[in-house]
Amino acid sequence: MKTWQYALIVFLGGCCYGALSTFVKLAYSAGFTTAEVTGSQYLLGTILIWMVALFSKKKKLTLPKIGKLLISGIPLGLTGVFYYQSLQTLHASLAIIFLFQFVWIGSLFEWVFYKKAPTFGKIISIGILVIGSILAAGIITEGGGDITWQGTVWGLLSALTYTTFIFLSSTVGKDTPAVQKSALFATGGLIAVLVLVQPTELLHLPVFMGVAPYGLYLGILGVSLPPLLLSIGMPHIGPGLGTILTASELPVAIILSSLVLAEHVSTSQWIGVVLILGGIVAGNVKLPKAKMKSVSLERESVS
Repeated sequence: MKTWQYALIVFLGGCCYGALSTFVKLAYSAGFTTAEVTGSQYLLGTILIWMVALFSKKKKLTLPKIGKLLISGIPLGLTGVFYYQSLQTLHASLAIIFLFQFVWIGSLFEWVFYKKAPTFGKIISIGILVIGSILAAGIITEGGGDITWQGTVWGLLSALTYTTFIFLSSTVGKDTPAVQKSALFATGGLIAVLVLVQPTELLHLPVFMGVAPYGLYLGILGVSLPPLLLSIGMPHIGPGLGTILTASELPVAIILSSLVLAEHVSTSQWIGVVLILGGIVAGNVKLPKAKMKSVSLERESVS
């Protein structure tokens, strides 16, 4: 596959995450709790990805490798728990802004762990994305609601764990088949969710059957697909550009809130969406060249 194809795969992974908030709101409005929604999402999503893994190419893994992949999936589960907690006390537009901080945190991670300072073009791209996110969230025109310190902490924690998962998906288990790797990631995320939120309400059949349609949708787009898409694409483009590409989640969240929830989206918000898409393009214009350079450096290090 060509580099732009891997970039598109990561972009689609970000789009999947952007489709979550709208249906989380629908589940909340139907009377389900955070524990019920999150628990059903990770339980059903993990079952689905393992069903696919059973009929996919697999590789025999040692216990240490399995443990490493399971641990690497914990940030995936933590992101869901932290973000849904922030939605409890923050206006949705503010919560997603705090989550959106993963854009620059990813470049910071790459700088710290890979000793790879962000280029001028990448800094410009991140700046465009941040400005676009503020406009798209409607903070300037609508105020964004009241800020609470609890929601702020949860939101920033979700950004940190989301960045951590993106980082790990690009570095851990590179030689493991993507579906098998994603299934182990999802299992690690499920374990984290079960320990933290303890969704015991799901043991009651009426509750489980009621939340299952929401959990199935959220499980596919929040647990099954994103780890798979990131596992395929991230090792080929790196966490720095990867976090820029996954910024696609915010435009998708805005568009779906308009179409599904019939929420009003102002002109400035649409301008923000366009800016975000422009920032993603700006961050990837030189992607093939950057990839060739990284490949040449890897060859030099091997020789």
